[in-house]
Amino acid sequence: MRAQSRKSTTTALIVGLGLLAACGKSPEPVSVPARDVECMARAMYFESNRSSRDGMIAVGTVVMNRVHSDAFPNTICGVVGQANQFAPGVMSKPMNDRSAPLARATALAVLQGERHPKVTRAKFFHAAWYNANYNNMHYVVTAGGNAFYEKRRPALVTTPNPLPPLEGITPL
Repeated sequence: MRAQSRKSTTTALIVGLGLLAACGKSPEPVSVPARDVECMARAMYFESNRSSRDGMIAVGTVVMNRVHSDAFPNTICGVVGQANQFAPGVMSKPMNDRSAPLARATALAVLQGERHPKVTRAKFFHAAWYNANYNNMHYVVTAGGNAFYEKRRPALVTTPNPLPPLEGITPL
């Protein structure tokens, strides 16, 4: 029995060392369907006003939060194409200026796991200039021309007004 215990300990140690050695490596890119990249890029392009990478990552984080929520469709294109949720024409208007490549590259980054660190669980946003008079909006960040928020019971809202814009916190 003692030899078996030592063998298990040795095996666990080798596996643990292998995991530690892998910690310093960059994660391998994840393959994602081109349709998902295109739908995500469209949401980022039209919703962040093509203004910043941070804004695009924040929009992408909201899309992913919605995909993982039971309250929304469970696909990227289903979320982005949902009626009355994103900019009119988000699925059909052309993306033809200099920001389209950035939107596609940023979409790929989100689909491979990057998230905006301040968006956390937020599933909603509106234009930063818009004054929404609801008492259940807990704002978490303003980026790319949008104010991002979580819906909460009014007693749990601690940030009821949009925050000042914050840019330059997502890596390039």
